[in-house]
Amino acid sequence: MSRLTTRPPPASMRAMPRPMSPPRLVLDRVRRSWFIRDHYAFIRLGVPEHERAAAEKRLGEYLAQKHVPEVGPNPWVADVLGVYAQERLPQTRAARKAAYNALSLIKFWGTMRVNEITPSNCLAYAANRTPAAARRDLEVLSAALRWWHKHREPLAPLPSLVMPPRPEPRERWLTREEAARLLWASRHVEHLKRFILLGLYTGSRSGVILSLEWSWIDLERGVMRRRARGQAETSTKRTPPVRLGRKILGFLRRWKQGSEGLVVHYRGQRLQELGSSWITACARAGLKDVSPHTLRHTRATWLMQQGVDLWQAAGHLGMSPGVLQKTYGHHHPDYQGDAAEV
Repeated sequence: MSRLTTRPPPASMRAMPRPMSPPRLVLDRVRRSWFIRDHYAFIRLGVPEHERAAAEKRLGEYLAQKHVPEVGPNPWVADVLGVYAQERLPQTRAARKAAYNALSLIKFWGTMRVNEITPSNCLAYAANRTPAAARRDLEVLSAALRWWHKHREPLAPLPSLVMPPRPEPRERWLTREEAARLLWASRHVEHLKRFILLGLYTGSRSGVILSLEWSWIDLERGVMRRRARGQAETSTKRTPPVRLGRKILGFLRRWKQGSEGLVVHYRGQRLQELGSSWITACARAGLKDVSPHTLRHTRATWLMQQGVDLWQAAGHLGMSPGVLQKTYGHHHPDYQGDAAEV
Protein backbone atom coordinates (compact mmCIF):
# COMPACT_ATOMS: atom_id res chain seq x y z
CA MET A 1 0.00 0.00 0.00
CA SER A 2 1.20 3.53 -0.73
CA ARG A 3 -0.09 6.70 0.89
CA LEU A 4 -1.45 9.31 -1.48
CA THR A 5 -1.35 12.21 0.94
CA THR A 6 -1.91 13.19 4.54
CA ARG A 7 -3.18 16.70 5.06
CA PRO A 8 -4.06 18.54 8.29
CA PRO A 9 -7.73 19.17 8.97
CA PRO A 10 -9.19 22.64 8.26
CA ALA A 11 -9.32 25.07 11.14
CA SER A 12 -13.12 24.91 11.16
CA MET A 13 -13.03 21.17 11.67
CA ARG A 14 -10.46 21.50 14.46
CA ALA A 15 -12.85 23.80 16.24
CA MET A 16 -15.79 21.40 15.90
CA PRO A 17 -14.71 17.87 16.87
CA ARG A 18 -16.94 15.03 15.71
CA PRO A 19 -16.82 11.24 15.84
CA MET A 20 -14.15 9.78 13.58
CA SER A 21 -15.35 7.50 10.77
CA PRO A 22 -13.70 4.07 10.57
CA PRO A 23 -11.35 3.23 7.68
CA ARG A 24 -13.36 2.45 4.55
CA LEU A 25 -13.03 1.74 0.84
CA VAL A 26 -13.50 4.58 -1.64
CA LEU A 27 -13.48 4.38 -5.43
CA ASP A 28 -11.19 6.76 -7.29
CA ARG A 29 -13.47 7.52 -10.24
CA VAL A 30 -10.67 9.07 -12.28
CA ARG A 31 -8.20 6.19 -12.01
CA ARG A 32 -11.03 3.60 -11.66
CA SER A 33 -9.27 1.99 -8.71
CA TRP A 34 -9.85 1.59 -4.96
CA PHE A 35 -8.18 3.36 -2.06
CA ILE A 36 -8.67 3.37 1.72
CA ARG A 37 -9.89 6.54 3.40
CA ASP A 38 -8.72 6.58 7.01
CA HIS A 39 -9.76 9.91 8.53
CA TYR A 40 -7.39 12.38 6.77
CA ALA A 41 -5.16 9.71 5.20
CA PHE A 42 -5.64 8.23 1.73
CA ILE A 43 -4.00 4.84 1.06
CA ARG A 44 -3.95 3.78 -2.57
CA LEU A 45 -4.28 0.01 -3.10
CA GLY A 46 -3.59 -0.33 -6.81
CA VAL A 47 -6.70 -2.54 -7.13
CA PRO A 48 -8.93 -1.87 -10.17
CA GLU A 49 -12.62 -1.09 -9.83
CA HIS A 50 -13.87 -4.52 -10.94
CA GLU A 51 -11.87 -6.33 -8.23
CA ARG A 52 -13.99 -5.25 -5.27
CA ALA A 53 -13.39 -8.53 -3.39
CA ALA A 54 -9.62 -8.05 -3.56
CA ALA A 55 -10.00 -4.47 -2.30
CA GLU A 56 -12.14 -5.68 0.64
CA LYS A 57 -9.46 -8.22 1.51
CA ARG A 58 -6.81 -5.49 1.54
CA LEU A 59 -9.06 -3.36 3.76
CA GLY A 60 -9.37 -6.31 6.15
CA GLU A 61 -5.58 -6.66 6.27
CA TYR A 62 -5.24 -2.93 6.93
CA LEU A 63 -7.77 -3.07 9.78
CA ALA A 64 -6.02 -6.10 11.28
CA GLN A 65 -2.69 -4.27 11.31
CA LYS A 66 -4.25 -1.14 12.76
CA HIS A 67 -6.47 -2.73 15.39
CA VAL A 68 -5.20 -3.55 18.90
CA PRO A 69 -7.31 -6.39 20.38
CA GLU A 70 -8.94 -5.83 23.74
CA VAL A 71 -7.40 -8.33 26.15
CA GLY A 72 -9.61 -9.70 28.92
CA PRO A 73 -11.67 -12.68 30.08
CA ASN A 74 -14.59 -11.75 27.80
CA PRO A 75 -13.16 -10.37 24.51
CA TRP A 76 -14.93 -9.73 21.23
CA VAL A 77 -15.21 -12.85 19.07
CA ALA A 78 -13.81 -10.84 16.15
CA ASP A 79 -10.66 -10.15 18.19
CA VAL A 80 -10.29 -13.83 19.05
CA LEU A 81 -10.54 -14.79 15.37
CA GLY A 82 -8.20 -11.97 14.31
CA VAL A 83 -5.47 -13.00 16.76
CA TYR A 84 -5.83 -16.64 15.69
CA ALA A 85 -5.58 -15.65 12.02
CA GLN A 86 -2.41 -13.62 12.62
CA GLU A 87 -0.58 -15.82 15.10
CA ARG A 88 -1.61 -19.39 14.36
CA LEU A 89 -3.08 -19.81 10.86
CA PRO A 90 0.18 -19.04 8.97
CA GLN A 91 1.73 -22.09 10.69
CA THR A 92 -1.00 -24.51 9.58
CA ARG A 93 -1.25 -26.48 6.34
CA ALA A 94 -4.87 -25.45 5.68
CA ALA A 95 -4.39 -21.74 6.36
CA ARG A 96 -6.24 -20.55 3.27
CA LYS A 97 -9.33 -22.68 3.91
CA ALA A 98 -9.40 -21.73 7.59
CA ALA A 99 -9.22 -18.05 6.62
CA TYR A 100 -12.40 -18.45 4.58
CA ASN A 101 -14.04 -20.17 7.58
CA ALA A 102 -13.02 -17.23 9.78
CA LEU A 103 -14.57 -14.72 7.35
CA SER A 104 -17.87 -16.64 7.46
CA LEU A 105 -17.75 -16.67 11.26
CA ILE A 106 -17.12 -12.94 11.58
CA LYS A 107 -20.29 -12.10 9.61
CA PHE A 108 -22.38 -13.73 12.37
CA TRP A 109 -20.24 -13.55 15.52
CA GLY A 110 -18.24 -10.37 14.85
CA THR A 111 -20.39 -8.09 17.02
CA MET A 112 -20.67 -10.58 19.90
CA ARG A 113 -18.48 -11.25 22.90
CA VAL A 114 -17.24 -14.67 23.95
CA ASN A 115 -19.91 -15.06 26.65
CA GLU A 116 -22.52 -14.90 23.87
CA ILE A 117 -21.22 -18.15 22.36
CA THR A 118 -24.15 -20.22 23.60
CA PRO A 119 -25.80 -23.42 22.33
CA SER A 120 -28.73 -21.41 20.95
CA ASN A 121 -26.42 -19.07 19.01
CA CYS A 122 -24.42 -22.02 17.68
CA LEU A 123 -27.64 -23.59 16.41
CA ALA A 124 -28.72 -20.26 14.89
CA TYR A 125 -25.39 -20.04 13.05
CA ALA A 126 -25.65 -23.62 11.77
CA ALA A 127 -29.20 -23.01 10.53
CA ASN A 128 -27.90 -20.79 7.70
CA ARG A 129 -25.08 -23.13 6.61
CA THR A 130 -24.91 -26.69 5.40
CA PRO A 131 -24.13 -29.08 8.30
CA ALA A 132 -20.65 -29.85 6.94
CA ALA A 133 -19.79 -26.16 6.37
CA ALA A 134 -21.15 -25.12 9.77
CA ARG A 135 -19.09 -27.81 11.49
CA ARG A 136 -15.89 -26.76 9.72
CA ASP A 137 -16.51 -23.11 10.66
CA LEU A 138 -17.25 -23.89 14.30
CA GLU A 139 -14.17 -26.11 14.54
CA VAL A 140 -12.10 -23.08 13.51
CA LEU A 141 -13.88 -20.95 16.12
CA SER A 142 -13.19 -23.59 18.77
CA ALA A 143 -9.49 -23.65 17.83
CA ALA A 144 -9.35 -19.84 17.98
CA LEU A 145 -10.89 -19.82 21.45
CA ARG A 146 -8.38 -22.39 22.72
CA TRP A 147 -5.51 -20.35 21.26
CA TRP A 148 -6.69 -17.16 22.98
CA HIS A 149 -7.28 -19.05 26.25
CA LYS A 150 -3.73 -20.44 26.20
CA HIS A 151 -1.71 -17.57 24.73
CA ARG A 152 -3.58 -14.34 25.53
CA GLU A 153 -5.95 -14.39 28.50
CA PRO A 154 -7.75 -17.30 30.20
CA LEU A 155 -11.43 -17.36 29.33
CA ALA A 156 -13.79 -17.90 32.23
CA PRO A 157 -15.31 -20.20 31.28
CA LEU A 158 -13.93 -21.54 28.00
CA PRO A 159 -17.07 -21.89 25.83
CA SER A 160 -18.17 -25.34 24.69
CA LEU A 161 -19.59 -25.17 21.16
CA VAL A 162 -22.55 -27.15 19.89
CA MET A 163 -21.75 -28.46 16.40
CA PRO A 164 -23.62 -30.45 13.75
CA PRO A 165 -22.61 -34.14 13.70
CA ARG A 166 -19.72 -35.22 11.51
CA PRO A 167 -20.92 -36.03 7.99
CA GLU A 168 -20.65 -39.58 6.72
CA PRO A 169 -17.44 -40.17 4.73
CA ARG A 170 -17.87 -39.57 1.02
CA GLU A 171 -17.55 -42.74 -1.01
CA ARG A 172 -17.45 -41.30 -4.52
CA TRP A 173 -14.60 -42.93 -6.40
CA LEU A 174 -13.76 -43.36 -10.08
CA THR A 175 -13.99 -46.55 -12.05
CA ARG A 176 -11.06 -47.20 -14.34
CA GLU A 177 -13.20 -46.18 -17.31
CA GLU A 178 -14.10 -42.88 -15.60
CA ALA A 179 -10.45 -42.25 -14.72
CA ALA A 180 -9.49 -42.83 -18.36
CA ARG A 181 -12.11 -40.30 -19.50
CA LEU A 182 -10.83 -37.73 -17.00
CA LEU A 183 -7.25 -38.18 -18.19
CA TRP A 184 -8.33 -37.87 -21.82
CA ALA A 185 -10.20 -34.64 -21.03
CA SER A 186 -7.06 -33.19 -19.38
CA ARG A 187 -4.52 -34.37 -21.98
CA HIS A 188 -3.79 -30.82 -23.23
CA VAL A 189 -3.52 -29.25 -19.74
CA GLU A 190 -0.12 -30.38 -18.49
CA HIS A 191 -0.40 -29.38 -14.83
CA LEU A 192 -3.84 -31.01 -14.51
CA LYS A 193 -2.70 -34.22 -16.23
CA ARG A 194 0.24 -34.51 -13.83
CA PHE A 195 -2.01 -33.83 -10.84
CA ILE A 196 -4.48 -36.53 -11.83
CA LEU A 197 -1.81 -39.17 -12.50
CA LEU A 198 -0.07 -38.50 -9.19
CA GLY A 199 -3.40 -38.63 -7.36
CA LEU A 200 -4.42 -41.93 -8.96
CA TYR A 201 -1.04 -43.63 -8.49
CA THR A 202 -0.06 -42.35 -5.01
CA GLY A 203 -3.35 -41.38 -3.34
CA SER A 204 -1.71 -38.23 -1.96
CA ARG A 205 -3.76 -35.28 -0.80
CA SER A 206 -4.16 -32.25 -3.06
CA GLY A 207 -1.93 -30.04 -0.93
CA VAL A 208 0.90 -32.57 -1.11
CA ILE A 209 0.71 -32.88 -4.90
CA LEU A 210 0.59 -29.12 -5.48
CA SER A 211 3.59 -28.65 -3.14
CA LEU A 212 5.59 -31.58 -4.54
CA GLU A 213 9.17 -30.73 -5.51
CA TRP A 214 11.61 -32.80 -7.52
CA SER A 215 13.94 -32.90 -4.50
CA TRP A 216 11.30 -34.96 -2.69
CA ILE A 217 11.49 -37.78 -5.28
CA ASP A 218 14.21 -40.42 -5.48
CA LEU A 219 13.79 -41.77 -9.00
CA GLU A 220 16.52 -44.38 -8.48
CA ARG A 221 14.93 -45.95 -5.40
CA GLY A 222 11.38 -45.22 -6.54
CA VAL A 223 10.36 -43.42 -3.34
CA MET A 224 8.53 -40.10 -2.98
CA ARG A 225 8.43 -38.02 0.18
CA ARG A 226 5.22 -36.17 0.91
CA ARG A 227 6.79 -33.22 2.73
CA ALA A 228 10.03 -31.29 2.74
CA ARG A 229 12.90 -32.43 4.93
CA GLY A 230 12.57 -30.99 8.41
CA GLN A 231 8.87 -30.17 8.00
CA ALA A 232 6.81 -31.46 10.91
CA GLU A 233 4.01 -33.96 10.37
CA THR A 234 0.64 -33.02 11.82
CA SER A 235 -1.24 -35.40 14.10
CA THR A 236 -4.22 -35.65 11.75
CA LYS A 237 -2.68 -35.44 8.25
CA ARG A 238 -0.10 -38.19 7.93
CA THR A 239 2.47 -37.74 5.19
CA PRO A 240 4.75 -40.80 5.11
CA PRO A 241 6.93 -41.58 2.06
CA VAL A 242 5.26 -43.63 -0.67
CA ARG A 243 6.74 -46.32 -2.89
CA LEU A 244 6.22 -45.49 -6.55
CA GLY A 245 5.03 -48.05 -9.04
CA ARG A 246 6.52 -48.71 -12.45
CA LYS A 247 3.94 -46.70 -14.42
CA ILE A 248 4.09 -43.47 -12.42
CA LEU A 249 7.90 -43.73 -12.31
CA GLY A 250 7.89 -43.79 -16.10
CA PHE A 251 5.84 -40.61 -16.23
CA LEU A 252 8.03 -38.90 -13.63
CA ARG A 253 11.24 -39.71 -15.48
CA ARG A 254 9.85 -38.16 -18.66
CA TRP A 255 8.66 -35.07 -16.81
CA LYS A 256 11.97 -34.69 -14.98
CA GLN A 257 14.09 -34.09 -18.07
CA GLY A 258 15.64 -30.66 -17.51
CA SER A 259 13.12 -29.79 -14.79
CA GLU A 260 13.73 -28.35 -11.33
CA GLY A 261 11.52 -27.01 -8.59
CA LEU A 262 7.84 -27.99 -8.60
CA VAL A 263 6.54 -31.12 -10.29
CA VAL A 264 3.02 -29.70 -10.81
CA HIS A 265 3.05 -26.03 -11.77
CA TYR A 266 1.59 -23.49 -14.15
CA ARG A 267 4.34 -21.66 -16.05
CA GLY A 268 6.71 -22.28 -13.19
CA GLN A 269 4.38 -20.91 -10.52
CA ARG A 270 2.85 -22.89 -7.71
CA LEU A 271 -0.90 -23.49 -7.87
CA GLN A 272 -2.96 -22.94 -4.76
CA GLU A 273 -5.84 -24.90 -6.27
CA LEU A 274 -6.89 -26.31 -9.64
CA GLY A 275 -9.87 -24.03 -10.13
CA SER A 276 -11.61 -23.95 -13.50
CA SER A 277 -9.27 -26.46 -15.18
CA TRP A 278 -10.61 -29.25 -12.94
CA ILE A 279 -14.24 -28.22 -13.44
CA THR A 280 -13.83 -28.06 -17.22
CA ALA A 281 -12.15 -31.47 -17.41
CA CYS A 282 -14.85 -33.10 -15.29
CA ALA A 283 -17.56 -31.59 -17.48
CA ARG A 284 -15.84 -32.85 -20.65
CA ALA A 285 -15.49 -36.30 -19.09
CA GLY A 286 -19.15 -36.34 -18.06
CA LEU A 287 -18.33 -36.72 -14.35
CA LYS A 288 -20.51 -35.37 -11.55
CA ASP A 289 -19.93 -35.00 -7.79
CA VAL A 290 -16.18 -35.32 -8.30
CA SER A 291 -13.53 -33.23 -6.52
CA PRO A 292 -9.73 -33.44 -6.52
CA HIS A 293 -9.98 -35.40 -3.26
CA THR A 294 -11.93 -38.07 -5.17
CA LEU A 295 -8.58 -39.24 -6.55
CA ARG A 296 -7.52 -40.22 -3.03
CA HIS A 297 -10.81 -42.08 -2.53
CA THR A 298 -10.21 -43.79 -5.85
CA ARG A 299 -6.71 -44.97 -4.93
CA ALA A 300 -7.89 -46.36 -1.61
CA THR A 301 -10.80 -48.15 -3.25
CA TRP A 302 -8.64 -49.68 -5.97
CA LEU A 303 -6.14 -50.96 -3.39
CA MET A 304 -8.93 -52.67 -1.47
CA GLN A 305 -10.50 -54.10 -4.61
CA GLN A 306 -7.14 -55.64 -5.53
CA GLY A 307 -6.92 -57.33 -2.12
CA VAL A 308 -3.82 -55.41 -0.98
CA ASP A 309 -2.85 -56.09 2.64
CA LEU A 310 -4.55 -53.60 4.96
CA TRP A 311 -1.32 -52.47 6.66
CA GLN A 312 0.52 -51.99 3.37
CA ALA A 313 -2.37 -50.04 1.88
CA ALA A 314 -2.66 -47.83 4.97
CA GLY A 315 1.05 -47.02 4.90
CA HIS A 316 0.91 -46.35 1.16
CA LEU A 317 -1.92 -43.84 1.60
CA GLY A 318 -0.75 -42.21 4.82
CA MET A 319 -3.93 -43.31 6.53
CA SER A 320 -4.54 -45.24 9.74
CA PRO A 321 -5.59 -48.89 9.26
CA GLY A 322 -8.72 -48.17 11.30
CA VAL A 323 -9.89 -45.37 9.00
CA LEU A 324 -9.04 -47.42 5.91
CA GLN A 325 -10.95 -50.43 7.22
CA LYS A 326 -13.98 -48.36 8.26
CA THR A 327 -14.27 -46.33 5.06
CA TYR A 328 -13.02 -48.65 2.31
CA GLY A 329 -12.83 -52.15 3.84
CA HIS A 330 -16.08 -53.30 2.26
CA HIS A 331 -14.38 -53.11 -1.17
CA HIS A 332 -11.90 -55.83 -0.18
CA PRO A 333 -12.63 -59.22 -1.78
CA ASP A 334 -12.22 -60.95 1.62
CA TYR A 335 -14.55 -58.51 3.44
CA GLN A 336 -16.44 -60.62 6.03
CA GLY A 337 -15.85 -63.64 3.81
CA ASP A 338 -15.47 -66.15 6.64
CA ALA A 339 -18.39 -64.72 8.61
CA ALA A 340 -20.74 -64.82 5.62
CA GLU A 341 -20.29 -68.61 5.18
CA VAL A 342 -21.09 -69.50 8.80
